[in-house]
Amino acid sequence: MSTTPTPVNGAALPSARRPTGETTSTLVNRLWSYCELLRHSGVSTLDYVEQLTYLLFLKMADERANRPARFRRNEPEAPLVPEGLDWPSLISRSAEDLVEHYEHVLRELGRKGGTMLGEVFTKAQNKIHEPAVLERLVKDLIDPHTWTRENQDLKGDAYEGLLQRGAEDRKTGAGQYFTPRPLIDAMVDCVQPKPGESITDPACGTGGFLIAAHAHIAERYEDQLYGDQARKLQTGAITGYELVRETARLALMNMLLHGIGTSEGRPLITVQDSLAKSPHKFYDIVLANPPFGVGSVTGEAYTARKDFWTQTTNKQLNFVQHIYTLLKTNGRAALVLPDNVLFEGGAGAEIRRRLLDLTNVHTLLRLPTGIFYANGVKANVLFFDKVPPRPGGKPATKQLWVYDFRTDQRFTLKQRALRREHLDDFVAAFHSGGTDYSARKSSEYFQSYEYDELIARDKVNLDLTVLQSASAASAPLAPPDVIAQEIVDELESALAEFTAVAESLKKAIGTTTGAAVAPAADDRATSTTTGTTEETDQER
Repeated sequence: MSTTPTPVNGAALPSARRPTGETTSTLVNRLWSYCELLRHSGVSTLDYVEQLTYLLFLKMADERANRPARFRRNEPEAPLVPEGLDWPSLISRSAEDLVEHYEHVLRELGRKGGTMLGEVFTKAQNKIHEPAVLERLVKDLIDPHTWTRENQDLKGDAYEGLLQRGAEDRKTGAGQYFTPRPLIDAMVDCVQPKPGESITDPACGTGGFLIAAHAHIAERYEDQLYGDQARKLQTGAITGYELVRETARLALMNMLLHGIGTSEGRPLITVQDSLAKSPHKFYDIVLANPPFGVGSVTGEAYTARKDFWTQTTNKQLNFVQHIYTLLKTNGRAALVLPDNVLFEGGAGAEIRRRLLDLTNVHTLLRLPTGIFYANGVKANVLFFDKVPPRPGGKPATKQLWVYDFRTDQRFTLKQRALRREHLDDFVAAFHSGGTDYSARKSSEYFQSYEYDELIARDKVNLDLTVLQSASAASAPLAPPDVIAQEIVDELESALAEFTAVAESLKKAIGTTTGAAVAPAADDRATSTTTGTTEETDQER
């Protein structure tokens, strides 16, 4: 994940911006440790991270402006930030003058309403009022280092490293839903987006899936991406939806720095509740990790959605229905889902039945625990295609292939973090039959289930396994610390679900009795109801 900064275009850099040879993780740790010092100046952790995103965006935009334009031969990169409001205008100032100019920059950039740059800086405010503190941050901690890579692939650079550290630090809210980068990349490698295809994420968080899809196309089809194809890719082929404005701001920053969209162009992220109404635009590819975890069963019923197959308060089940409506005919979807979506009865059984009948549900990846920030999360990736109706009303699904990446797999966020190579075998198995899923090669991890067998299961239960867990007699026990952590994860996961049910009951009682049940301050960070301001889909 870490990278060593490299000179721009292979040329030596001025000494003020000389790469130090330090890894990105070292730079991130230094910035993060400075947060501790700032607390003594009255700057909170969240305020510090917010200010870092503004400052790093301006620094990276300046680095990007010094590169040749991608997909435009022999042309310089168009600057993201106007001259006089850019990074050089900050580092040329000191003391009170620096503070005043920084506030002027935030104010002026925020006035560019209706543009991506304007949305990034809308209502932005300086929270670092001590001149010496701001000057050290700008000149000593940010400016001397190169924060982007020459190929404009920011995966794993300091910007996303900071987002990830923020996710680690916040044990509730956004951090719980941070999708591991290796999983995002593997999902994109399976779906294989191409030039000319429209791509969306209805719960995009900070834009991880959208950026990975763009990188996949740019790396594999660069020779085709000049002229109209490049403009389409950069200005509308890749879009997203996000419930929380602050998270959408981070996504817009991330996209601009990756060359998706233009600073003066319309925002490519729409801030809205994706589930609230039927879509008016349809897509070739949908990639998503809808919000799940704490409060997963307390969402709105969305009774206005007449295009849904059935009504339910389970938000993940509603996202499954919504993603089906987003797809064009022959569109492809890959989405991360918790286990309960596979086996929940009632509306869950009806939705799974409709999905098997109306789409080709061809692949299920069972994920291990320990790869998400929410402890004890048991999740999966479901892949399906919205195919044309088959003759005679035959079901669209012929067989579902299940890859077991869960049984006897142990990962942790620190000691054994998930890496992309851990998913190489799954991606190879996914493509083992080419475009003919029925020609895939089975293995001890990868087995298929026929439609008739699936539809006959009680409640159309898709909670399927391939491997049997090794017994204690045939396999060594995990180390005690790993076993202890697994127990803690299971208990915390169960406690979180009990908390969600309790909150749901309190709200129901309040509605019945007419009493206004005010949520506690922390409830806003974990609720999944429509009006929540803290429910984010960080880095989906």
